[in-house]
Amino acid sequence: MCENPLHFENSQCVSCGSRLAFSRDEREVVPVDQDGRYTAADGTTWTVCRNLGLSGCTWLASTEGAQCSACDLTRTRPHDSDAVGLRQFWDAERAKRHLVAELDVLGFPVVDKHTDPQDGLAFDLLSSVAESVTIGHADGVITIDLAETEASHREKLRAQLDEPYRTMLGHFRHESGHYFEWQLVRGQERIARSRELFGDESADYQAELDRHYAEGPPEDWESSHISAYATMHPFEDFAETWAHYLHICDTIETASEYGLALPGPRTAQDSFRDVVVGTWVPLAIALNMINRSMGHDDLYPFVIPGPVLDKLEFVASLSGARLDG
Repeated sequence: MCENPLHFENSQCVSCGSRLAFSRDEREVVPVDQDGRYTAADGTTWTVCRNLGLSGCTWLASTEGAQCSACDLTRTRPHDSDAVGLRQFWDAERAKRHLVAELDVLGFPVVDKHTDPQDGLAFDLLSSVAESVTIGHADGVITIDLAETEASHREKLRAQLDEPYRTMLGHFRHESGHYFEWQLVRGQERIARSRELFGDESADYQAELDRHYAEGPPEDWESSHISAYATMHPFEDFAETWAHYLHICDTIETASEYGLALPGPRTAQDSFRDVVVGTWVPLAIALNMINRSMGHDDLYPFVIPGPVLDKLEFVASLSGARLDG
């Protein structure tokens, strides 16, 4: 294979034509033969996921003709006769794979419901062409409305809800926050700290939802929350904070990979607060200025106050937690 740069979703090198796949175990894009097979260093043979043509999945599966571990997470997809839903499904699966790969890097275990029916994770990726779909999480199942892959649909809702930011990957990150809070915020010490930061999660969700949409966020919400939506309920505050933790980690990693100048070397002793203040804030400002230079809105239209730094620090600390608490 040549030395041409490769990217996460590449199925073929545009320079030399080599076929490619993503090895989740090795966290690398690797070459495969003409039959889509790859032999790892330990002698294990893998094959390209059977869903390459269906959803653009380039991940490796453990047996020929099988789907990969990322595709195993999808419990429901559009019917084969739903052309619109299948087109949208392609983009949603791409965002889901991005999420799973980042969770792997950060050390958050992703266990599917085939392996653990009670506490595992699954995705229902539903087409609103056929039914009304509400994005959400319940008992380890994340439901996504595939219409959110359409820029016009997202922009319409973003404007209606007065949101600064709305993306498909953002939905996956936010909803995964509900799942990981459910799984990782366990034990008296963690629950007490979570309530101290985010509030009492036992507050009636529907009542808080009704209050939020009737009254809006508190006037001073910017002093303690990352977004207006985070003020609705402690569950949403955690999920919004979690999503921003993933936004920040992934963008810093990408910036580093592409050689963008970052302020000062990071050490293992750095707290996440240090990373945000010392690396993320200067980088985000620079990226916002670049976007403005191109006539676009800010890439990261958020301000991170002190209380949110504490919340981000708590979320980052969960990477060492076990799913069983």
